[in-house]
Amino acid sequence: QVQLVESGGGLVQAGGSLRLSCAASGGTFSSYNMGWFRQAPGKEREFVAAITWSGGMTSYADSVRGRFTISRDNAKNTVYLQMNRLKPEDTAVYYCAGSTPWDNRKKSDAYTYWGQGTQVTVSS
Repeated sequence: QVQLVESGGGLVQAGGSLRLSCAASGGTFSSYNMGWFRQAPGKEREFVAAITWSGGMTSYADSVRGRFTISRDNAKNTVYLQMNRLKPEDTAVYYCAGSTPWDNRKKSDAYTYWGQGTQVTVSS
């Protein structure tokens, strides 16, 4: 059973930065494509970013492209989301997800494994 544990969320002012981490255990992390999603109150969960198992390809939602960077360290079984120039509309619970075919990377129901989420709050 694969477990994903997110960390790094918190409260930050608009324009600031946060780095989220997602540590994996119990599976073959290095073979999984990984993604980050977020869900704001009253809204559906939405795709944020994804990265292939090797780290060779990345994908971003239009709303975060150029501000967020997804990366991974397979030796540490960890995927990261560096978030810069944060905006109040980035406020949400951020979830790490694992193991999906790359073509389905933007579809939350295509992912097998999920973390418990970490809260990110951006104040104006």
